[in-house]
Amino acid sequence: MSTDADETRQRLKAALHYTVGRMCQKIGNQHERVFSRQVIAAIAETAYRQCDVFAKDLEAFSRHGKRSTVSTEDVKLLARRSTALFNHIQKKSEAITQEQRDLKKKRRKSKDTEEEEESRE
Repeated sequence: MSTDADETRQRLKAALHYTVGRMCQKIGNQHERVFSRQVIAAIAETAYRQCDVFAKDLEAFSRHGKRSTVSTEDVKLLARRSTALFNHIQKKSEAITQEQRDLKKKRRKSKDTEEEEESRE
């Protein structure tokens, strides 16, 4: 593995560790508990490894579909075993799709208005 890839991986792990630490601190404050450094490190490492598994699964799903890009359907397939996560992803997917439809309508409307104005001239 290249030095740049190692550096990127270490920076990603450090960012994840920092974020997990902040989350543990916030949750600890709410419940009047303290998380040890070892627990925070274990949670961060577990999360990192799970993300690695997710990334490999997403790549496999897209390859199986003979695509070079991971699709929304691949992500939904990945989340199928967690009902809450699947429902969250489904809602977000629907919201994004609706936003894209609305944007297309707006562009079409704008283009039609421009063409009308040009034809009047």
